[in-house]
Amino acid sequence: MNKIFALLPLFFLSLTTQAQNFTFGSITYDDYEFDKKKLDSNANAIVLKEFGTASIQQDDATGSLELVFEHHVKIKIFNKEGFKEANIVIPTYKDESREETISEIKASTFNHIGNDFTETIMDKKAIFVENRSKYTRLTKFTLPNLKEGSVIEYSYKLKSPNLFNFRTWEFQSNIPKVISEYLVYIPGIYNYNVSLRGFQKLTDQKAEISRECLRLSGVPIDCSKINYTMKNIPAFIEEDNMTAPSNFKSAIYFELSDVQNLNGSKTSYTKTWKDIDFELSSYKTLGSQMKRKDVFKDLIPEITKGSSSDLDKAKSVYNYIKKQIKWNNYYGKYSEDNIKKALDSRSGNVADVNLSLIAALSAAGLDAEAVILSTRDNGTVNKLYPVMSDFNYLIAKVNIGDKSYLLDATEPLLPFGLLPLRCINDQGRVINLKKPSYWIDLIASQKSTTSYIMTGKMTVDGKIIGTLTTYTTGYAAYGKRKEILQHSSPDEYVEKLDERLTRIKILDHQISNLDSVENSLEEKYEVELTINDGTNNDQFYFSPFFIHTISKNPFNLNERTYPVDLGAASDERITINVLLPEKYLLLEKPKDMAIALPNAGGKYLLQTALDDNTISMNQILQFNNAIYQPEEYLFLKEFYSKIIQNQKTECLLKKTN
Repeated sequence: MNKIFALLPLFFLSLTTQAQNFTFGSITYDDYEFDKKKLDSNANAIVLKEFGTASIQQDDATGSLELVFEHHVKIKIFNKEGFKEANIVIPTYKDESREETISEIKASTFNHIGNDFTETIMDKKAIFVENRSKYTRLTKFTLPNLKEGSVIEYSYKLKSPNLFNFRTWEFQSNIPKVISEYLVYIPGIYNYNVSLRGFQKLTDQKAEISRECLRLSGVPIDCSKINYTMKNIPAFIEEDNMTAPSNFKSAIYFELSDVQNLNGSKTSYTKTWKDIDFELSSYKTLGSQMKRKDVFKDLIPEITKGSSSDLDKAKSVYNYIKKQIKWNNYYGKYSEDNIKKALDSRSGNVADVNLSLIAALSAAGLDAEAVILSTRDNGTVNKLYPVMSDFNYLIAKVNIGDKSYLLDATEPLLPFGLLPLRCINDQGRVINLKKPSYWIDLIASQKSTTSYIMTGKMTVDGKIIGTLTTYTTGYAAYGKRKEILQHSSPDEYVEKLDERLTRIKILDHQISNLDSVENSLEEKYEVELTINDGTNNDQFYFSPFFIHTISKNPFNLNERTYPVDLGAASDERITINVLLPEKYLLLEKPKDMAIALPNAGGKYLLQTALDDNTISMNQILQFNNAIYQPEEYLFLKEFYSKIIQNQKTECLLKKTN
């Protein structure tokens, strides 16, 4: 990921900052007739103007400092696909004692009727609030009277007690923007580390001193008044196989470094990892829980009974925690209460589950550590200095001999040492109670593999009857096990599967190792496949690509500025052997292929043949890397295009005399 760090000191050139908010409702013919070809001819909607401002102010009622953020945007809707841009969702955050608030919401839709613009003002009753989680609240509204060609406009004010991160500003979104401006007022006593992330560059950045913008205890404080401008911003298009969009969208981020107190002292918020290590090791909700071997001391002999090695012990402890404590679907790097309570209630958040695992491993005499990380949907963490708010998850690490294993006991369907895909995100920080913390790569410990083997016979009436056996390991097996167990029984799963399959009819089935997650999952199906209607057995077409056909290219952008992150390397193999009822000639067939990605990144092999009255196909699709860089994107796109094009070709069989 490309990151541009623009660390701003608190002294500025004496420049005139021209940025100012635009008047609400000032719709012009230029807005209405805006030609999207100037920016993106495929756009369904475009932001014409966007302005935001953020400042730190003193609340009149409480006297406490708060961040005041105002957002104002005007959007041109081109077609019905663009109507979704009128569905506005504003997240706010809260905890036990503090919360963010939304006020002064204004929203209108403007349509050109006759020779004038008609404004439809949104009714305040259209605004509603959803409590998404314990810590998140969503304010939602939809603008009224939408038509193709409408211009919508809305604004609001947000007040937040969170001064640490100031207020992030996203220049880039899912639709293009003509201009986006952000004006911030940062009091001179506050020093923020400021970073511009993403691949788009600022069009302009201006700064000046704003005199006496804040007064604390009668002391006037000057502010740094900074204006960030970006113009002609392309849409950020999300594709599959990526981590959090926030890693790659062009945006300004702020993180508080230090505060100069009025008494002359300084409070530093940018701590060292040495500081963080000391704090975490003493936290009641983290370090103290890691030490609680007493919770499991009496249980360990029974848990590890029959274990002949440290690895066997670790697996026994891991399986015990998976069964005893159910994850409540909440993330967290801190225990909600304590691991004893989690064990007694048999439920807890991520940290409860994995801190219990760490304590139990330690009680078994094993070397266990904690790893804090940020999940894929949460973004990557700052490596320059510790920012604890970047981390939202905790897993275990156990060291056995010269090997170490990363463990997460929240997912019963994952084998020992394989993390959930949500955890495979750059690096995590290992927390050891006796040694300094350090970074560790978060990578999948297993390749995801799938193998299909089909053996059958073709009947004289144009059907194939045979056995299809599938073997899966790694994330492929995890996904399949999860899907099967979402049904009331394997029989119901197969029944639903049979309903979804259009060409294949399942006659009988057998699923093995469903609960044995350390082994490959095996599915065996007796199937019937109709090739032709039997009216012309002398000559007919037959497609060998009836198992996991690749019909859609997952990569459709002309350029992708962020990596393709598959999470793990993968290997898929398909073997088909069908005995024909009579002697046939193979007149046409898909072209045999052997294509590869650059730098041994992967390969696709295909071979079809007719030998001894048996038509066969062997296909291998391998991706040897978990991550492909943006410069490799077009190779992936072309790789898939060739495969898809070749899979459109069928075999032509003709009966011999």
